[in-house]
Amino acid sequence: MTKIKLPQMNPEQVAREIGDFVIDAVKSHNGSGCVIGLSGGVDSTTTAALIKKAFDGHNESHTRKLELVAYMLPSKVNGANDTEDGIKVAERLGIRYEVQSIEAIVKAYRTTNPEAFDRSYDKGNIMSRIRANVLSTKAATEGKTLAGTGNKDEDFGIGYYTLFGDGAVHMSPIGGLSKRLVRQMAEYLGFGDLANREPSAGLELGQTDFKDLGYSYDVVELVTEGLQQGYSVADLATHPQVVPLVVKEIRQYESNFGHKKFDAASEVVRDIYMRHERIAKPKAQIIHPPIAPVTLRYE
Repeated sequence: MTKIKLPQMNPEQVAREIGDFVIDAVKSHNGSGCVIGLSGGVDSTTTAALIKKAFDGHNESHTRKLELVAYMLPSKVNGANDTEDGIKVAERLGIRYEVQSIEAIVKAYRTTNPEAFDRSYDKGNIMSRIRANVLSTKAATEGKTLAGTGNKDEDFGIGYYTLFGDGAVHMSPIGGLSKRLVRQMAEYLGFGDLANREPSAGLELGQTDFKDLGYSYDVVELVTEGLQQGYSVADLATHPQVVPLVVKEIRQYESNFGHKKFDAASEVVRDIYMRHERIAKPKAQIIHPPIAPVTLRYE
């Protein structure tokens, strides 16, 4: 069976391409810069660092300056470390930032949507939509463009985001980069300390993406790239690149949480395929912010 090729990049070139894309998007909106939701995770940190790098270069030779503003919008389900990490990132980048709790807004939704508080899943999605509303309103009142922070695996691989929540943005700077490439970009930009932070949507107590999904984004990338390269679900379920990684993660999941979410590689591949076809693609037909075009090579 032939090898599944994974994309590689030149970080300097891709950083420049993403920066040019962001500046063009801001200018097309006649905006004064960007607003971003900052969590301290690798995706938002990398996006913020890319935008700040682009704005710094632009501002050196233009009288009309562009500004990046970060907002941290915690609720009681977020650990203090999330906000602290976000503040550290903002201060390292030297950007204006604010911390505003959304807890009072979340509680207010009990008057209109009490049914959504019966399940943590629905309550989490409310929080994501509240954050989107706050961020988009900040962007509107400040004359700025709202930058998304979703990567390719999450947004376009399996659709792991909230519709009209964190997916409701003006543009997607890192939407063309897998989680693996985002981590590489974080290293290049000087944020290697955050590159391997455990991914979490921050919508439920103790939530992590791995706990929810049962597999990592490395598996998502491998399977979705395989699908695009013509492999069938059955092929991928027995592929020598896929099976060892999935088996390792099945064991890791059982060790972490005391039970299995999946029993075999075939189940994981089918789950990713289902999410890709039934969740990611339909969501993208509803909300599809422009993605920064980036140069990748496949090896």
